[in-house]
Amino acid sequence: MDDSDIFSLPHHMPTPSRPLMGWTILVVEDSLYASDAVRLLCLRSGARIRRADCLASARRHLQVYRPSAIIVDLGLPDGSGLGLIAELNAAVPRIPVIIAVSGEDTVAQAALDAGADRFLAKPIHSLAQFQEAVLSGSESDASRPLVLRHAGDVTVTPDPVAYRDDMAHAEEILRDDSEDAALDYVARFLGGVARSAGDSALERAAAHVIEARASGMPVTPFAAQMAGLVRERMQTTDKTLVGMAG
Repeated sequence: MDDSDIFSLPHHMPTPSRPLMGWTILVVEDSLYASDAVRLLCLRSGARIRRADCLASARRHLQVYRPSAIIVDLGLPDGSGLGLIAELNAAVPRIPVIIAVSGEDTVAQAALDAGADRFLAKPIHSLAQFQEAVLSGSESDASRPLVLRHAGDVTVTPDPVAYRDDMAHAEEILRDDSEDAALDYVARFLGGVARSAGDSALERAAAHVIEARASGMPVTPFAAQMAGLVRERMQTTDKTLVGMAG
């Protein structure tokens, strides 16, 4: 994912309306829906975006280039983002801005302890919040506009196709992998995606699975409820998209 059309001119200085002009932001995020929100925020702010959907992919990206900022989701399919944040914080030269994101507010302090400059709780749809987090995380004033245009209450709405794709991803894992670790990952993944989309029913169902796993309660009925809601979301989205196409 790389939105670079706005960089067709030879010189790109930050402006009040596009304060991140000239920046490249690497987003390490497994959710397409959450990634699309950040893509829209970057586009409105003037920044390029590149995406990695897991830790291994992020490390491959980082072997090739050094982004201006990195946004790391803490719950990834191949491990916690905390380890990557700690690596990046200790690296020389250090990436100027390291931001941790999660749908779970309780991990904020762990992210800051690992070396993140800022922690953002999902959903991240506010343009003002996004720009403030990225710019305040940077120690350098060289690339900032002298005056930021107040973003007000501008928010972005990710593509519903991305939400459907996230549901399909979760459904595939639930169907093909019965391991406890896979269920833990899917429940946390769905909880974060549902929170970003304002889907309270699915968010509660995912939380019930996580709570049952943590307490040793039978998890099967909760997992079945969560899987049923995922199927419903896929069917509903498909009907909506068909209607839009018609």
